[in-house]
Amino acid sequence: IVREIQEDTGGFTAFIPWFFQREHTSLGRFVKQEATAVEYLKMLALSRIYLDNILNVQASWVTPGLKVCQLGLRFGGNDVGSIMIEENVVSAAGTHHRATEEQLRCLIRDAGFIPKQRDTLYRTYFLN
Repeated sequence: IVREIQEDTGGFTAFIPWFFQREHTSLGRFVKQEATAVEYLKMLALSRIYLDNILNVQASWVTPGLKVCQLGLRFGGNDVGSIMIEENVVSAAGTHHRATEEQLRCLIRDAGFIPKQRDTLYRTYFLN
């Protein structure tokens, strides 16, 4: 459905897959096994291939953590998101990863890429 909507509208600027955070959620009791890092990386790779009409696929650090995010850049992700000054949604569900701007820049460089700052429409306005 996402691919078809994008073809019809071109309205998505990014696809951002996240782990389901079951802790403190009403649906959590129905989920017996949480996704693994390998499954997350597979989702990123498949998203990049199948959703080729969406330019940006985010390898998020918020739910999987910094190391999985870094690997995600090699599995099809071209964005790591933001430093998230205030985040209340996934932290309420039990995830508490934090990152500074410098940590994210190092993570990107160490993965072999050049960090770029962008706005919400994915326009690059500052290169490092």
